[in-house]
Amino acid sequence: MELTLGWLYPTLMSTYGDRGNVICLQQRGYWRELDIKVVRLDLNATVTDFDNIDLFVGGGAQDRQQEIVMRDLQGSKAQIMRNKIEAGTPGVFTCGSPQLLGHYYEPAYGQRIEGLGIFDMVSRHPGNESNRCIGNIAFRLTASPLVQMIQARIGGSPIVIGFENHGGRTYLGNVQPLGRVIVGNGNNQEDGYEGAFYGNAIATYAHGPLLPKNPFLADWLIETALELKYQQNIQLSPLDDDLAEKARKAMFKRLEVGKLAQAATSNE
Repeated sequence: MELTLGWLYPTLMSTYGDRGNVICLQQRGYWRELDIKVVRLDLNATVTDFDNIDLFVGGGAQDRQQEIVMRDLQGSKAQIMRNKIEAGTPGVFTCGSPQLLGHYYEPAYGQRIEGLGIFDMVSRHPGNESNRCIGNIAFRLTASPLVQMIQARIGGSPIVIGFENHGGRTYLGNVQPLGRVIVGNGNNQEDGYEGAFYGNAIATYAHGPLLPKNPFLADWLIETALELKYQQNIQLSPLDDDLAEKARKAMFKRLEVGKLAQAATSNE
């Protein structure tokens, strides 16, 4: 089996090392004898390139680069991407790229950058005098049916860990949050939510990169893309994730995630 992974604007939107998400998906596919081909959806990409994608990956960018991307991601390219996400094509969009999926992003200076309007959300930068949202983040997955599918796979309550570094604040409309913050800032430091989930698309400020730290998300993305492409039930063979689990437990201990998660649950 094979998948075509579309890496959105890798030259312009790879500020925070989120290429690691691409590598993670490729490697976990390779270990299972899957052929995951990476297509760089840059300024020279065609409409056909976008139309052939089975799985999208997007990373972070500065405001100037984000504006360049949005000028290119208009017309037929935007419509194809919108149609594919609406039809269930999975994707993981981290850091700045989720802002492209919303209605708009207002930078600290300059004009509003119009988004694709796929997610019912908006993002605003409160100004350069405000503090950036920086640091480790942990949140409990709550988006349905994502959380139920991952619970069935790992046999427990999925907690996502990552690192956030963003100036913008995101406010959700009629779209599910990806999860509830345990440690960190989340979407806007106000409502306790992190990210958003729509169709099969994951949007989050958590990078670090995201997928190597949370391999269950990588496997869910691969399975979902394969099922949509081949129209059959897919169950990936398990991998030895002992090293990743040790790293996760070390981070949970460092951030006191277990204690804070229990306290948050009792207060809900």
